[in-house]
Amino acid sequence: MACPEPVPLVIVEGFLSSAGAVLWGNFEEHSNYACQSNGEQDRRTIFASVGPVSSLHDRACELFYSLKGGTVDYGEEHARENRHGRFGRTYEYGLYPEWSAKHPLHFLGHSMGGPTIVKLQWLLSIGFFGKQCTADMILSLNTVSAPFRGTQLVYSLGEDTREAPAVRSFSPGDILGKAVHVAAYLAPILPRCVDLHADARGLSFRDTSFASFLGQLRKSDWAESRDATPYDATFEAADEREALREGAVNSNTYYRSYCATLVTDASGSLASSWLSKVVAWPLYASSAVIARFDFSNLRPIPAFMSTVASASHASKLGSESNLEDGVIDVANGGDYLSAALRANDGVVPLFSQWHPFECRSTRCKHFSHGDNILDGSEKARYSCPPEAGVWNVHHLADTHHLSIVPFWFGTRSQKAFWLDLGHWLRAIDRARRSTLEDRSLKD
Repeated sequence: MACPEPVPLVIVEGFLSSAGAVLWGNFEEHSNYACQSNGEQDRRTIFASVGPVSSLHDRACELFYSLKGGTVDYGEEHARENRHGRFGRTYEYGLYPEWSAKHPLHFLGHSMGGPTIVKLQWLLSIGFFGKQCTADMILSLNTVSAPFRGTQLVYSLGEDTREAPAVRSFSPGDILGKAVHVAAYLAPILPRCVDLHADARGLSFRDTSFASFLGQLRKSDWAESRDATPYDATFEAADEREALREGAVNSNTYYRSYCATLVTDASGSLASSWLSKVVAWPLYASSAVIARFDFSNLRPIPAFMSTVASASHASKLGSESNLEDGVIDVANGGDYLSAALRANDGVVPLFSQWHPFECRSTRCKHFSHGDNILDGSEKARYSCPPEAGVWNVHHLADTHHLSIVPFWFGTRSQKAFWLDLGHWLRAIDRARRSTLEDRSLKD
């Protein structure tokens, strides 16, 4: 009997990233080891292109239609509220047109790619793409360095701490916004690798006047709006998403987050290999900025601050606290959470990489920081079936935002990551086949 084809893996890139397999390198040699060593077919990898600076909503819509095919529909209400066209580009052929609950997909998101997949699953769950499309279409949701709950770096780069989505003039964020408008204006003559997916915004020289273009450079209706990546990376936007229950786990989906850190304690000390320092030295500077960020300037006050305050109070009184079940210990809960606000990978604070919501508001398993997921026996780790509907949170020590993906360096940690991910996905495939076989026997 022939082995069934492994469920394909869809890769969703993060902010300003749309290079695809060109940069990601030869990872499939390692991710497919689990399948190859068991005499199975290689797992297909699909790179789905989405707007590198677009909002999570727009990115999720583009992701859906790039896979299924058809004309991107951002929704009438969303388009009206954000003053852009309802429809985007048309995909004559989807990358995986058979995608459905019966033919689900694995997803891997790096950085903003993680929240993009979470947004997609939420839209599927509320029937945004039709009643026939459900959250079960996502078999597994895996992330690396994902800012589920925002990052203070976006404020350091220019987002106003009290008036977001306003951007401070002449800040790095302001300059980046102007560069994006220049790229959008020249889009028809730029190479395909510079694809902003701004079709619905009419920003190119074919769709708008030069005077309008100059006006956007002075004050951008896109960069300084709630419909762009920078705002979605704020703590305010994360709180808004959680208020709508975006990110609630689906009982038939398997979840895993890989959380990287350069800063290992609240004092802001940095730890990393010499290779990472050479390759990503700017991340060490940004890591220090994140570690020193003054949260008292933020308005509105982020929801997670109340958790930190109450956990700290409980730990000082010596009382037990279940605020972060599986993470906080009795005596040092507040200290740990406070450190998690400062510890980061150069872009995203540790606590934000875990999963959407506080731990008490979702289902999660946090594995010990000493239990590095990239060490040990993968076969032993996956000898038992995985559990759906639970976030498995793993810590990657001494790694930065770009250590694992998207750039391929061929390091031991990168190879170990893809080897582990391959075993994890294969374990999920086996669990799914077992469930389907049990159902067929009952029928």
